[in-house]
Amino acid sequence: MTEKQFIPLNICVLVISDSRTEKTDKSGKLLEKRMTDNGHKVYEKSIVPDELAQIRSRVSNWIADENVDVVISTGGTGVTGRDGTPEAASVLFEKEIAGFGEMFRMISYEEIGTSSLQSRAIAGVANGTYVFCLPGSSGACATAWDKIISHQLDFRTRPCNLVELMPRLKEK
Repeated sequence: MTEKQFIPLNICVLVISDSRTEKTDKSGKLLEKRMTDNGHKVYEKSIVPDELAQIRSRVSNWIADENVDVVISTGGTGVTGRDGTPEAASVLFEKEIAGFGEMFRMISYEEIGTSSLQSRAIAGVANGTYVFCLPGSSGACATAWDKIISHQLDFRTRPCNLVELMPRLKEK
């Protein structure tokens, strides 16, 4: 059997915050470093406030770009009044990847206990693009990338991975 070769992906990073700037952003930078260390390309990065229309617009623009394989957002997945990332992104999904949020909260429970229930982390497929919406803490981003996303975005992961499904995401 021939060994599978790594396939680098174009990934966009969206930091959702009313207070973070490029200088003070830790979570987006952590994701960028992890992605490039794994061999992927940071295609684009943006920081937008916790505003539903701005979040949805940025994600919509990226999923419309044929060069973008994955969008990962960080921030806005909590339960406060300003947290609207799941609402902004989920309406764009053709398919939700429910197991991502379930798995993320399960792993987070091992790290932070019952506080993990406050996370509304989600993932889905929108216009043939994978979209992952993560909490804003750098710890949560590290957990999601290191324990779930990096493996599913690696074509060599067995028994299966999300990359091998990419050619079929737009099937009707």
